[in-house]
Amino acid sequence: MDVTPVLQVEKLCKSFEGSFWEKRKQVLFDVSFKVFPARATGFVGNNGSGKTTSLKSILEFIRRDSGEIKFFGEALSLKTKSRIGYLPERPYLYEFMTPMEFLNLHWRLCLPDVHGEFVVRAQEVLKQVNLFDSRNRRLRQFSKGMLQRIGLAQAILNRPDFLILDEPMSGLDPDGRIMVKDILKDELERGATIFFSSHLLQDMEELCRDLVVINDGKILYNGPLTQFMQSASSLELAFKQAKIKGTER
Repeated sequence: MDVTPVLQVEKLCKSFEGSFWEKRKQVLFDVSFKVFPARATGFVGNNGSGKTTSLKSILEFIRRDSGEIKFFGEALSLKTKSRIGYLPERPYLYEFMTPMEFLNLHWRLCLPDVHGEFVVRAQEVLKQVNLFDSRNRRLRQFSKGMLQRIGLAQAILNRPDFLILDEPMSGLDPDGRIMVKDILKDELERGATIFFSSHLLQDMEELCRDLVVINDGKILYNGPLTQFMQSASSLELAFKQAKIKGTER
């Protein structure tokens, strides 16, 4: 039986204007892949490979040149957006707010007609990210790792069906990484679908069932992690082999 992908990307292309003496530069070339429900899919690639540009294009933060994107089998809409939680690589946080105020803002954006549950749910996610005791401090007083954790709390606040996370482990110490991995495992047990990028390939091996591998704006692989690693002893080695094969095409 066919399973409808949570995310389906077909022939996504994106280019950027250069300065007045430079040609327009294409950074994504016919990017196509699928993310299937109730599993974690890793998005792997070096710096500058096109991961963040892909995510921004998929979520319509920037305009794509061409391509078709479907969430839950349909185009992105207010309805589908309400089912998505997103953590950008560099989340913008209002530093004058407290964690409770920041989460309340996002709660009202996602669930404008449901207010009674907010306090209970906000306290719940703050405990998950170990920030409950700092709930009344201003975000300007937070460390980089604490800001990353409040960003994750925002992403999971509305119990999304689909979590998209760009470098969720960035800026975290080992304890913070363990905590985030535990949260992602809890989200998977809840039935959520997770699509996340990371430079920490060991975390990918631990969490992911599928992989999307991108290099120089082109997809090198989309499929089961075990199949990608079948001829390599580690994900790092398999990634290196895939890059070599990609340059030889």
